[in-house]
Amino acid sequence: MNNFNFCRPTDFYFGRGEENQTGEICKKHGATKVLIHYGGKSAIKSGLLSRVQESLDDAGISYVTLGGVLPNPRAELVYEGIKICREQQVDLVLAVGGGSVIDSAKAIALGVPYEGDFWDFFMGIRKPERALKVGCVLTIAAAGSEGSTSCVINREINGVVKKRGCGNQLNVCTFSILNPELTFTLPPFQTACGACDIMCHVFERYFTNTRGVKVTDELCEGVLRTMVQMLPRVMRDPCDYDARANIMWASTLAHNNLLGADREQDWASHHIEHELSALYDCAHGAGLAVVTPAWMTYVYKHDVMRFAQFAVNVMGCQMDYAYPENTALAGIAALRQLWGNAGLPLNFEELGAKREDIPVLADRIGDDDHTEGKFVVLRKPDVAAILTLAADYQRP
Repeated sequence: MNNFNFCRPTDFYFGRGEENQTGEICKKHGATKVLIHYGGKSAIKSGLLSRVQESLDDAGISYVTLGGVLPNPRAELVYEGIKICREQQVDLVLAVGGGSVIDSAKAIALGVPYEGDFWDFFMGIRKPERALKVGCVLTIAAAGSEGSTSCVINREINGVVKKRGCGNQLNVCTFSILNPELTFTLPPFQTACGACDIMCHVFERYFTNTRGVKVTDELCEGVLRTMVQMLPRVMRDPCDYDARANIMWASTLAHNNLLGADREQDWASHHIEHELSALYDCAHGAGLAVVTPAWMTYVYKHDVMRFAQFAVNVMGCQMDYAYPENTALAGIAALRQLWGNAGLPLNFEELGAKREDIPVLADRIGDDDHTEGKFVVLRKPDVAAILTLAADYQRP
């Protein structure tokens, strides 16, 4: 087990109707003027935005609004939010939405006190030293941004969309309001994409070379088993509160780094997928459903028993003690079946990606000396090989 420091001071409010106390929660955390940051029409049509505004009014907290966050959030709106916050002297950014909205809010919060370009943080030129407080009312269980240090933003530079992340303790939300009922009306595809993202956040931590991490392995497998059980339930009945609640809490636990604090982590699948969603603007979870099993197929021989353990303890496969490789492959196949049954794409054609773009995607990862991953260190030819497996896979 590796040495680690783990600190996640987010104040969580979980359950039915918790969004109705948004104003009091903001007041508790010292907010005097709030930027309400949200996505599209759903927050308005559902009445959620009105309830949040009414709660802020009742608490005597003034606010301004900025909507329009898109999936794979754009830098252009971040710049607009920074400008508004400075002009209006906002002291807390309140994200009402899913991971894209929360990430956009985090980027705004980083940029307001910084004299330079907030993009410096995402290019690794500077490290943030200050940020506004960020709170959220979560509407999609997926990215885990409500409890993580992560933030990912897209920016178009010279006609090329760059998707870059910034991980920093300043990105941790001050508070997060989680009402599973707010996810009842999500389209099935969006629900499935979120579930895939949750599971992949665990995979990036679970497939590790670090030994002696039994406790956290058990936690990882518990969250993954829960997702295996709850995803079919919520696809059958979108208003199954217990299934939605378990998925929502799994989203937070999967990416607040509780499941990865003690170990070396991988993240190759995520970084490869970032190039897919940057090029094609596909849903992140959909891209992961294509890339992650291909990555597994490419690397499983590095630690066959690790994959066999996943197959047995998570996917419910029978252990083939004579040929554990068969068990490892059965686990990967079962994962693909789970995601495919939920309506997720499993290859390039289903995703809307093009096989002929594989060299472009591999080049976007980095130069010839660049490496990805820790479980198995990958170079550009490895990335191209994984993308080829993803492109060529055919459902049974």
